[in-house]
Amino acid sequence: MAELTPRETAWPEFVRVFARLREESASGVVVVLVEGERDRRSLRRLGVAGPIALVHGGGTLSALAAKLARGGKTVVVLTDWDTEGGHLARRLRDFLTADAVGLNLEYRRKLAKALRGEVVHVEGLHGWARRTAEAAGGTLESEFGDPA
Repeated sequence: MAELTPRETAWPEFVRVFARLREESASGVVVVLVEGERDRRSLRRLGVAGPIALVHGGGTLSALAAKLARGGKTVVVLTDWDTEGGHLARRLRDFLTADAVGLNLEYRRKLAKALRGEVVHVEGLHGWARRTAEAAGGTLESEFGDPA
């Protein structure tokens, strides 16, 4: 039996985790928090239908945390998987916890594990997922349905 490549083992885990994120987002119980507009576009192209807030949308982190706290939803922090993204995730955790916001860092951790370092920026998720689905003999649409 042939040894599976890291990408071949990463893909099923990514699909499982990301499908769950899409479901939670569509249900309206979470707001996904990303760094910038390109990150939001990548998630939209992958079918994340619910609210997506931007860290770099103008204003301070404390003002953003206060706004999210008023929304009453669990915040899924999905910052980049580089050093800066890790620092930002920790700062957001501190601000959001101080404002008693339901906070979820698990998707960031589980996606990082599934991606195995192949993607560092959230904006690259869509391209990686499309290429990986095709390499596995499928399409994004066959895994997730048509997000449009």
